[in-house]
Amino acid sequence: MTTVLVVDDDPLIVRALRITLNAHGYGVLTASDGASALRAADEHPDVVVLDLGLPDADGVDVIAGLRRATTAPIIVLSARTDSAEKVRALDAGADDYVTKPFGVDEFLARLRAAVRRSAHRRVPAEEPLVRTASFTVDLTAKKIHRDGTEVRLTPTEWGLLEALVRAGGEALSPQRLLAEVWGPNHTSATHYLRVYLVQLRRKLEPDPAHPRHLVTEPGRGYRFQP
Repeated sequence: MTTVLVVDDDPLIVRALRITLNAHGYGVLTASDGASALRAADEHPDVVVLDLGLPDADGVDVIAGLRRATTAPIIVLSARTDSAEKVRALDAGADDYVTKPFGVDEFLARLRAAVRRSAHRRVPAEEPLVRTASFTVDLTAKKIHRDGTEVRLTPTEWGLLEALVRAGGEALSPQRLLAEVWGPNHTSATHYLRVYLVQLRRKLEPDPAHPRHLVTEPGRGYRFQP
């Protein structure tokens, strides 16, 4: 069964979409704000339907966070008709943009098209291992090995490491990492990053006081270096 994550803070719209989607054979997950949407992405929905007007975060920022967490297509449902808003949403990673009010038949057709496109671009092969001089990261199995021994990470430590590894050498700002790992309502809690980076470096770096792989970029953020 195809599962749709509906992200909207209007309970009437959520209820209407749930009834419509269930009637057409879809499973439905719901979230009423950006933080819960990012948590719900861990349940691997096949499609995300997202309103931009969320109470705790800018919808475009939520799109960017979802895109880092899932490859599922994102369809925006929004009353915002300004073309600049559409461009921002699509550039952030949305796959489609439907303005409210919308016709149910058109919405379902766009949903089916998004599912088809997603199925075509899925690659069955596993992601390659990421190797450093000190440890190996298996993004598919979510495992770390150092000197032939598996390193146990907490879910938060893994989330932080995965975000840095997937950035491919790009320096990520503290705000971006906080939004991705802890949610968009924690972007000022920079002490979280310092605590967890210290823990990661102790577990993974040969010399935690002089990190080679989890590098601080002054004025920019943090970067993973193989």
